[in-house]
Amino acid sequence: MSWTKVLTADELSSGDRKVVKVGDQKILIINSNGELHAVNNACPHLKLPLKKGKLTEDGAIVCPFHRSAFDLCTGEVTNWTPWPPVVGNVLGKISSEQKLSIFATRVEDGSIWVDV
Repeated sequence: MSWTKVLTADELSSGDRKVVKVGDQKILIINSNGELHAVNNACPHLKLPLKKGKLTEDGAIVCPFHRSAFDLCTGEVTNWTPWPPVVGNVLGKISSEQKLSIFATRVEDGSIWVDV
């Protein structure tokens, strides 16, 4: 792992989200009331983007495609929504309950850094 500067701190106001690319990874940076979170922008289900996911009051992000929720601090699943029975037999074989990849963040010298 190594720290990578991804944004200046003034590029991410409270409530903002930005996707940055570090190597081959797309990382979603979220400023939730002054608390920074960095997560893999791909939901573990089918690797669909999380950027437009709802943030909950208890610190989770909800996948906008299938409504599973992940804790922003730990990546743990807080609510797993299985696929409907019609598609579940197919998709269930390629996607099971998995936690979300998270990355440590820090602000230093006016920049946001992510440990990738």
